[in-house]
Amino acid sequence: MENMLQHSTCQNFGTDCKELIAMLKDPQDWPSFATELERIETLQICFPDFSIIHVPRARNQISDFLAKTARSFHRELLFIGCSIPVWLPRPPQV
Repeated sequence: MENMLQHSTCQNFGTDCKELIAMLKDPQDWPSFATELERIETLQICFPDFSIIHVPRARNQISDFLAKTARSFHRELLFIGCSIPVWLPRPPQV
């Protein structure tokens, strides 16, 4: 979210993590994540059109592939764009 603010404040987010959606909906039910949820809440204020939806993993294969590939770099990797960078391997065809 912090990186997105550098590019645009009108953002919609999607995640395949149902728990994250539940945390944002009822943060008081997740006291062990209070620090993280407070930071997310602070960032939400910066997005006038903030929304986040659950996207089932089966419908989110490219994003899932990109996240897994980025983790394989074993260092911080930030990329914001509308297409897959040419330097990343292509996801397997479904």
